[in-house]
Amino acid sequence: MRKLGIIAIWAVMSIIVLALVTLPINLRAQLIAGLFVLVVMMVLKTIKPEGIWRLISLAFGTAIVLRYVYWRTTSTLPPFNQPEDFIPGFLLYMAEMYSVMMLAISLFVVALPLPSKPSRAKAQGQNRENLPTVDVFIPTYNEDADLLAKTIAACVSMDYPADKFKVWLLDDGGSVQKRNSAKVADAHAAEARHIELKQLAQDLGATYITRERNEHAKAGNLNNALAHSTGDLIAVFDADHAPARDFLLETVGYFLDEPKLFLVQTPHFFLNPDPLERNLQTFEKMPSENEMFYGIIQRGLDKWDASFFCGSAAVLSRKALAETGGFSGVSITEDCETALALHAKGWKSVYIDRPLIAGLQPATFASFIGQRSRWAQGMMQILRYRFPPLKRGLSLPQRLCYMSSTLFWLFPFPRAIFLVAPLFYLFFDLEIFTASGGEFMAYTLTYMIVNLIMQNYLYGAFRWPWISELYEYVQTVHLLPAVVSVILHPSKPTFKVTAKDESISKSRLSEIAAPFFIIFAVLLVAVGVTIYRVITEPYKADVTLVVGGWNLLNLIMAGAALGVVSERGEKQITRRIKVSRRCDFQMGDRWLPGTIEDVNVYGARIVLYGHDASAAKISDVSGVRFKTYFDAEQHVLPMTVRNVRTLGETTAVGCLFSPAAPMHQKLIADLVFADSSQWTQFQMSRRGNPGLVRGSVRFFGLALFQTYRGLVYLFRSTRSEQEAALTPPNVQAVAHQ
Repeated sequence: MRKLGIIAIWAVMSIIVLALVTLPINLRAQLIAGLFVLVVMMVLKTIKPEGIWRLISLAFGTAIVLRYVYWRTTSTLPPFNQPEDFIPGFLLYMAEMYSVMMLAISLFVVALPLPSKPSRAKAQGQNRENLPTVDVFIPTYNEDADLLAKTIAACVSMDYPADKFKVWLLDDGGSVQKRNSAKVADAHAAEARHIELKQLAQDLGATYITRERNEHAKAGNLNNALAHSTGDLIAVFDADHAPARDFLLETVGYFLDEPKLFLVQTPHFFLNPDPLERNLQTFEKMPSENEMFYGIIQRGLDKWDASFFCGSAAVLSRKALAETGGFSGVSITEDCETALALHAKGWKSVYIDRPLIAGLQPATFASFIGQRSRWAQGMMQILRYRFPPLKRGLSLPQRLCYMSSTLFWLFPFPRAIFLVAPLFYLFFDLEIFTASGGEFMAYTLTYMIVNLIMQNYLYGAFRWPWISELYEYVQTVHLLPAVVSVILHPSKPTFKVTAKDESISKSRLSEIAAPFFIIFAVLLVAVGVTIYRVITEPYKADVTLVVGGWNLLNLIMAGAALGVVSERGEKQITRRIKVSRRCDFQMGDRWLPGTIEDVNVYGARIVLYGHDASAAKISDVSGVRFKTYFDAEQHVLPMTVRNVRTLGETTAVGCLFSPAAPMHQKLIADLVFADSSQWTQFQMSRRGNPGLVRGSVRFFGLALFQTYRGLVYLFRSTRSEQEAALTPPNVQAVAHQ
C-alpha cells in the first residue's frame, strides 16, 4: 500500500510539473522565472549542497530543462517545406535532445551516489583462516620485461596468506603461434620474449603461462588461464597496473558476505598525466579525467547494482564466470560485456572507491586517441550485439545504467553538430534555429547556465567547468569516423593494445594535430564573418550576435585544443609520488641517516642530514637501506647518484635505481606501490570545487594561453620543415649521424 501511495504522489507531481512546463507565458515572465530558478539553485548550492536540498536544486534545474525542451520542440524548428533549413535544423535538435537524454540518465545514476565504503583491510587481516583462494592474472602482449617486473613484484608482495594466492603471468606475446610465425624476425622476437618472461616470472615467484594461438585477444588470454588455474577468485591487473599491499584484503571479504557477488571493482589511479594534463600542465592542480567516472559515476552505478568490470584492478568469482563460459569476447571491451552478461544472470557487483592500484596511461595524444577509439568501438559493439535496454534479466535501473555507459560514446555526433551548426548561418545564411535574440536569452542561455550548474552539482570537485567539453571535443575529431565505422561494420574492429611506458623527449606537434588547426582557422574566419554581417546587416544583428557568440565559444574550445595537441617534451615518464620512509644512505663504507621523500619506478629523492652528506658525488654507485612492508626487514637497494643539492644542514640526493636481482624489483615495488594511502592523499590534494564562475574564468584564461602556445608550436614546426627541405640530403645525413 505504501508503495502504491509513493507511485501516486510521483504521478501527481509529474502531472503538475508537465502542466507548468507547458504553461504559455510571455517572454518577460519566462526570463524572470529562469532568473529566479538560477538564484535559488546558486543559493542552495552555497548553503545546502547535499542530501535532500541537492535533489530540490536539481529538480528546479530539471524544470528549466523541460521548459526549454518544450519550447525548442514547439517553437524553433524550421518549416518542413524548407529542407535546406529543416535538415540541418533537425540534426541540431536531435543533438540537443541527445544531450538532454544523457543529462536525465545521469541524474538518475548519480543524483545521490553511494558513500565511499570504509576500509576492511585491518579486520580482514585478522580473519585469515577463512579467506578464499585467489589466482592473480597479469595479461600481457607486447609490454617489456622491466615494466612487467614492477607489476609482478607488487603482486607477489601483496598482504595475503602465501598458500592462498598464486600470481600468473599470461603472455600472449610469446604464444606458440607467434614463435612459429612465417616471419623469421617475428618468430625470433617471440621466442626471446618467451624465454625472458618465463625466467622473470620464475625469479619473482610467479607462474608463466602462454597458449597455442592468439584468439579472442585479452578475453581469450584470460579464459586460457582460467582453464589452467583453480582459485575461488580471480584478480586481474593490466601489465602496467601494480597493486598496493592491501589490495586483496580490501576486496575479497565482500565475496564472503554475498554468495551471488561476481565482481569487486576498484578505481584506476595513474602515476603519469594523460596528454591533456601534461600539455596543459594540470596534473597536480586539477582532478584527473577518470576521477569523475571512478569517483562519482561508479558509485552511482553501484547504488543500482550496475557497477561494471573495467578490465583491471578487480576481483571476480570463478563460479560466476563459469556460468557465462568465462570472459566474454564478442566485443573488444570484454570487461563491460562480461559484467553485462553476469548482471543479466542475477549476479551482483560491488565498487570500492579507494585507489588500490597505480598504473600508466597513454602519454602521447595519438595513443590516447587510440585507446579511446577502442573503448568507443567496443561500447558500440555491446550496444549493437547485446542492446542493454532490452537485455533479459536486467532490472530497469540496470538497463538505464548500461544505457548511460554505452550511449555516452555517441557524443562525437552531437559534438560535431554543435561545432558546425553556427557556420550554417554565418556562411550560408541558413536559419536552422528560428528564434529571436530575446528568446535565446530567456530560454537557451538560461538552459545552458542551468545545465552547467547541474553538472557542477553532480560532479563538483571531480570535474571542473568546461573540462568535460574539452575532453569530448579533442576526442570527437578522430572518434567520429571510428564510431561511424563500427556502427556500419560492427565486427570490423580488432583489439589493439594501448602503448605503455611512452615518453616524449622533444616538444613537438602531435602527428594527428592537423585537423585541429584547420578547424581553428575556419572558426576564426567565422568570427570575421560575424563582424562583417553585424555591420552590413544591422536589422539581423541580434541573431547574428547570438550565433557569433556560439561560434566564439567553439573557437575558445578549439584554441584550448591546440595546446592539447602541442606535445610538451618530458624526460620523466611518471611523476614522483611523495612518501616519507626512514632510510640509511650508503656513502663508501658509511651509512648516513636520511628520509626517502619522493619516488617513482625509476628513482628516488633522499634527504640526508649532516655535513658529511654533501660529499656525495654525481655518478657514485651507492645504495639505500630501508625496512620493507612485506617482511619488516631491512634490505639494500642499489642506485646511482644523479644530482646532489645541499641546503644548510641537509643534502638532497637524486638517485636512479640500479636493480640487479629479483629482490631489487620487490624493493622498488615496496617503495612505490605498497602504501595505497599515498595515492588517496595525492587525489585529495587535487580535488576542490572552484565553482562555476571561478572555474569558467580559469578555463577561459587557460584556453587563451594554450591558443598562443599551439600557434607557437605550429610556427616552429613549419619553420623546421622548411629548413629541412632547404638542407641538402648529404648534410641531413651527417646531422642525423
